[in-house]
Amino acid sequence: MCSPLDSQVTRELIEDGVVAVVRLPDQAQLAKTAEALIAGGVRAIEVTLTVPGAIDGIRQLTKEMGDDHLVGVGSVILTDQAQRAIDAGAKYVVSPVLRREVIDVCHRLGVPAMAAGVTPTEVLDAHEAGADIVKVFPADTGGPKLIKGILAPMPFLKLMPTGGVTPDNAGEWIKAGCVSVGIGSALVDTNAIATGDYQKITDNAKRAIESVRAARS
Repeated sequence: MCSPLDSQVTRELIEDGVVAVVRLPDQAQLAKTAEALIAGGVRAIEVTLTVPGAIDGIRQLTKEMGDDHLVGVGSVILTDQAQRAIDAGAKYVVSPVLRREVIDVCHRLGVPAMAAGVTPTEVLDAHEAGADIVKVFPADTGGPKLIKGILAPMPFLKLMPTGGVTPDNAGEWIKAGCVSVGIGSALVDTNAIATGDYQKITDNAKRAIESVRAARS
């Protein structure tokens, strides 16, 4: 069993409670999207490898934003993808599946890794493989009830749902026991971005943060 890192980044991801999963058709949209998310209170920005030129985008974001913000990489399934993203400045690595070798290389480089599962067995396997937070994906297959069911016999798990999470229902997942949530298109609205309506992204971010805070209070 590979032990999770004792990482300040992991603690901050949990404290903040919201990770923006960014999938865009154009790398040039990353900077303004990140600014809009930050204006709404979301500091953790997961740039998925489905974004064209994602590694260069991560490099640019980390230069512009500095240490106050949590730029990470998502959709990682190979060790060389993790290595290149970390070299570019990614502070955490998120995978849509469980790849033990990806977790291992992240930990060797001192970077927390999230691996995914959806069944109780898959989630426990990811935890035992050393995932710092287990991404429950796709979470909309079971909803918050799935989270409660998994955590009832395994309350030690740190779970982050992705898929089916919105700015308005984020608090429901927190109440179910998740340590944080990952929100994709419901937060990072690509139609709004395409029309230059970045205020909508900021408003979405504010609602997500408020939902999480209300659930924790």
